[in-house]
Amino acid sequence: MLSNQQLAELVKKGKGQSKETKFTQSVEVLISLKEVDPKKTDLNINEIVYLPHPATKQAKICYIGSGDLAVRAKNAKANLVIEPAQLENYGGSKRDAKKLARSYEFFLADTALMPRVGKVLGQALGPKGKIPSPVPPNSPIEAMINRMRTAIRVRSRGSLGVMAKVGDSGLSEADLAENILAVVNAVTKKLPNGDRNIKTVMVKTTMGKPAKQAVE
Repeated sequence: MLSNQQLAELVKKGKGQSKETKFTQSVEVLISLKEVDPKKTDLNINEIVYLPHPATKQAKICYIGSGDLAVRAKNAKANLVIEPAQLENYGGSKRDAKKLARSYEFFLADTALMPRVGKVLGQALGPKGKIPSPVPPNSPIEAMINRMRTAIRVRSRGSLGVMAKVGDSGLSEADLAENILAVVNAVTKKLPNGDRNIKTVMVKTTMGKPAKQAVE
């Protein structure tokens, strides 16, 4: 497996192959796989990875619930809080439900509401791998929201590759290398033969060409 130093060098090379822009570019990692047949293997990677060094643009969080947890979620500055009565509005509009699914990276929901959320929003959230994480009563929802702001979702989508945004060009090579390693470790745990199923790791910026490193 690639070391932190090797990944930092890969990030440096990827940044060097980027065009200059007036905006802060995202940095993506692309992991290609080998000796895995997605049609025959249950390869369904859908992992939440908490980055040790979050990007400037943090994940948007939506909480679905009411009562004390809803108040605390608002105080914790969740990007959106949907009350049970408001939830029904999405049941009559597939367009609004799909827009909601696109607009937020992570969803949390009161445990008691999970069956209703599944019925109303399941078709919009399910295909995107965004089924809400259940929040039992008296949970430390503030800590959950704050932690999820540092997270990214890593999905295979049934293909021989995994792609994820691991930060932006404002982060150092060392910090981005640690973020990439967190993603690689999460993917490795879901593969039949671990790191032996990883063929290459590529790093690219929004406007750059990918820098590739084979995994021995």
